[in-house]
Amino acid sequence: MVTAKDNGGAGPVTAVPPYWEQAKIELMKRDRIMKKLIPQFGDLCLVGHSDPFTTLARSVVGQQVTAKVADAAWGKLLQLSPKCTPSQIIKAGAEQVAACGLSKRKTEYILDLADHFKNKRVHTAQWDQMDDEAVIAELTQIRGIGRWTAEMFLIFNLLRPNVLPLDDPGLIQGISQNYFSGEPVSRSDAREVSANWEPWRTVATWYLWRSLDPLAVE
Repeated sequence: MVTAKDNGGAGPVTAVPPYWEQAKIELMKRDRIMKKLIPQFGDLCLVGHSDPFTTLARSVVGQQVTAKVADAAWGKLLQLSPKCTPSQIIKAGAEQVAACGLSKRKTEYILDLADHFKNKRVHTAQWDQMDDEAVIAELTQIRGIGRWTAEMFLIFNLLRPNVLPLDDPGLIQGISQNYFSGEPVSRSDAREVSANWEPWRTVATWYLWRSLDPLAVE
């Protein structure tokens, strides 16, 4: 859950997903666990973030480190590049980016990400028209961006309604605790449970995250 929050904590806030209320109603009608879970969180809902580069850069910084370490590195990176634009990051160069507390590999990832955006090797203007798997395929061509990061981007930046991030430990733990009394859950189990959530798997995932950590993702 730390990493999901970290990824969500980047960039300007955008509107609440327009489908959220409809999704809540349908999930509560068809899933007994969601019927109990959703009302516990009132009007809380997923809040998206609008800048693609910032969202992805923040996710790279947060990979495989604690929230405290990630927050410290991100704060230093924003001091170096207040607007966190690809051009600013590239101009700063590897030495200054690494001095923010990033490993050599993460520094390379951040600079490669910036290069992709600056030289328009990602098609940000087309992502709204591309399906989920097409966006994932494009993002995972960038060094340091794996499927999980791409799926978090679909959820927090593009606000896609039907993402099921099977590599996310919070989702698996949430299914285990809420549907299997804490017993271990396989990916197959998760897929079976999630079939009942279509086409609102993002929303169900978000409520399972909340069941583990009541603070809203912002």
